[in-house]
Parts: sequence; structure tokens; C-alpha cells
Amino acid sequence: MTHTDTIVAMATPAGAGAIAVIRLSGPDAIAIASSLFTSVSGKELAKQKTHTVHLGHIKDGERVIDEVLATIFKDPNSYTGEDVVEISCHGSNYIQQEILQLCLRKGCRMAQAGEFTLRAFLNGKMDLSQAEAVADLIASDSAASHQLAMQQMRGGFSSEIKKLREELLNFASLIELELDFAEEDVEFANREEFQKLISKITHVLKRLIDSFATGNVLKNGIPVAIVGEPNVGKSTLLNALLNEERAIVSDIAGTTRDTIEDEITIGGIGFRFIDTAGIRDTQDVIEGLGIRKTFEKIDQAQVVIYLFDAEKFKIQGSKFKIEIETIKNKYPLKNLVIVANKVDKLSEEEIVNLQSSIVNFQLLSAKTSQGVEELQNKLLEFVNTGALRNNETIVTNSRHYDALLKALEEINRVQQGIDSGLSGDLLAIDIRQALHYFGEITGEISNDELLGNIFANFCIGK
Repeated sequence: MTHTDTIVAMATPAGAGAIAVIRLSGPDAIAIASSLFTSVSGKELAKQKTHTVHLGHIKDGERVIDEVLATIFKDPNSYTGEDVVEISCHGSNYIQQEILQLCLRKGCRMAQAGEFTLRAFLNGKMDLSQAEAVADLIASDSAASHQLAMQQMRGGFSSEIKKLREELLNFASLIELELDFAEEDVEFANREEFQKLISKITHVLKRLIDSFATGNVLKNGIPVAIVGEPNVGKSTLLNALLNEERAIVSDIAGTTRDTIEDEITIGGIGFRFIDTAGIRDTQDVIEGLGIRKTFEKIDQAQVVIYLFDAEKFKIQGSKFKIEIETIKNKYPLKNLVIVANKVDKLSEEEIVNLQSSIVNFQLLSAKTSQGVEELQNKLLEFVNTGALRNNETIVTNSRHYDALLKALEEINRVQQGIDSGLSGDLLAIDIRQALHYFGEITGEISNDELLGNIFANFCIGK
């Protein structure tokens, strides 16, 4: 792929709409757009100032294709760092394709996935972690994931990494300088200050690595498995949480034979609810497969809602208690929410008796939505939003997480070398390796394969 030609693509989603935006970027973007565009004021587009908008017509020879607005961004003050023109036309599929084909005939090439943002990275408009945040921002579907993407796109994470890398690089240079004066036995790098820096880097790396667990959850949504015996109202609860008839509800036990999943946002946080097959002994092969999948989903979930029938508790109370303890013992690290469903069928006295029998559980009527809001608030308690509220750096990208782990491993080697009095030339090797992993995050060290993998996940036109 060459990055010196002029590319074109739709910047808005495919399909008919009120308007569509076609984006051109490259050295000939303004010249090509000018050859298609006739201003209503008679001005030549190529001679206009940057960041200006112009009304006119796109023409193929004498044939008018559409009345449009053309916006000019001249390098280096554009998204890509190149000359950019954005044509806002009417959202007809026919018009979009006519203008695209006209641009291609005039010398443009169709942009590949993420190529506009790739050019922004290559032209120094953003570093690699900021470029990846662009894709996260487009994909964000909750307030939390949006805030995380915006924080990374503003450069909070990359600036922290760059600062550490710069400080470490300065010491690496001094240590390598010592190698040139090995016979004089001099030290340019203050070992005490170097030790302080290594301790600081270790602390920061551990904090960033630990933040990934929170960041990954906030970015991708929190998986919540709804489990319990057949006919306790799991599917009804899912429908109540989603506020739609997502799952089939029936009085027949074992209706749900496979998992049903859907997502909602509660308090700005994404939750992925999983309705599972009822847990019981069964001879039905298909139902048995569903129950096996239930336990698989419990393994994957961060929160487990155990639902039991409050009306049957008088008779089956000891059985429910055993099942609750079994889940607690089998999944000690899971956040467990115990929910008594169908409380609308109980008297006040029966509810009091129930509350005295089980500690720390939620009262609910999935059928009437009583207690659903309280359950949602309970789920929010499991989300650590402190770092998000305090605008701390949170790692959300698995590539960054992997690079941080490797960088910490190299920093630990440097620490071990300092403790054992290792020579400067050997310390320098581990420091350089740590610098390499820091550089991989921001893109100061990259290769075509890495860039290809990252930008292949972008949409065309971005």
C-alpha cells in the first residue's frame, strides 16, 4: 500500500439517508475535488482558504449529479495531516456511487479499512494508542466505554508511557556512554537515582496492568449469568431487565434449553445478561446440553444472579440453601446476587419469615417489575468506577496489556541486575528491551504487520 496517493471513501454508513459524506485525502484531493465541483459563487475551490465550506454542484461534464457542500482542510491542519476534502451530498445510494465513481475516474483510489487514521498516525497527528482509541470511540455503546475511549484519544495513557520511556531512555544513554569509558571506571548514571526511577516505573506499570481488569469490563460490558431451577422466572427477569419480550416465557419446566444473551446499559455501564437453562436432573439429552452450557456461562460471568421461587421456599427452603452454598463453594471468586422471585404472591408475614431465613438477598417480582430497579443498583455496586470518576488512566486494549506485561518483565530483570551488581553493558540490554515494549504501545516502534492488524479492524472511511 502506498500512502502518497489520493484516497476516497464514504465517511458515513452505507445506505440511504438525509445526507452522506464522501472524504478525499492526499496530495491531489483538492485538485480532484475542484475538477468536479462548481461553486455557486463562481469561486475556484483550489484557491479557497483551509477550514472553509462552499456550496456548489458536482458535475460529470455538463451533467449535474447533485448540489453539495464541499469542506476544505489543507495540510498539515487536517485529520490525516494531508489535504482533505469532505463532500456532503444528498444521501441517495445512486448519488453516492456516482460521486465515488467520478472521483475514481479522476485519479483517486478507494481507501482501505482505517486508512485515513493510518495516515494520521504516519503523519504524526496522533500516536498508535490514540489511533486505536478512535476505533474504540466509534464502537462505544455506553457512557463508560465512551469516556475510556475519549481519555485514551486525548493522549492520557500515551503521555504517561512516553514520559516513562523518555526518563528511561536518558538513563540508558548514560549507561551506554559509560561503556565508552570502561577502562576509566567512571559512572555517568547515578545509580541511586536510577534505582528510584526503576521503582517508579515498576509501580506505574503494575497500576496500569491492574487497571486492565476494570478497563476490559467497562469497555466490553459486564457478563451476568441468571441461573436457578426451571420455572423460577429467569426468562421473565431477563425480559423485565431488557423491557422487552426477548425470551419465551412458559409454565412448562425446561422451556429455555439454550442460553439467550442481550445487553443493556445501567447507570452508564454496559451489562450483558445471559438467561440460562434451568438447573435440574434430567433425562432429556437436549435439555442436558443446555444445563451443561449453563455452567460454562457461569464460568465466563463476572456476576451470577441466583434466582429461586419465593413461593416454594416454605417447602423447598433447605434445598435452595444447599444450592446457594454449592454455587458459593464452586465459584468463590464470583460476585453472587441471591434473588427471591415471585414475592408478589407472598403475604407480608411470609416475606418477613423469608428475610429471617436467608441473609443478604434481593426481593423481586419479575412479572410486575417490583424490585428490578433495586437489583440494577445492586449490580452497579460490583463495578469499580472509582478510577473512571477520578479520570485515572485505565488500560482497555489487550495489545497494550501484553506490551505492559513484557515491559514489566524486562524492568524486573533490570532490578535484579542492579541488586546483583550487573555490569552496565548487560543492564543496557534489558533496558533497551523494556524501551522496545514501551515504543510498541505508542507506535514509536512498529512494523507493517502490526499496523495491518490494527487498522484492519477499522471501518472504511475512518
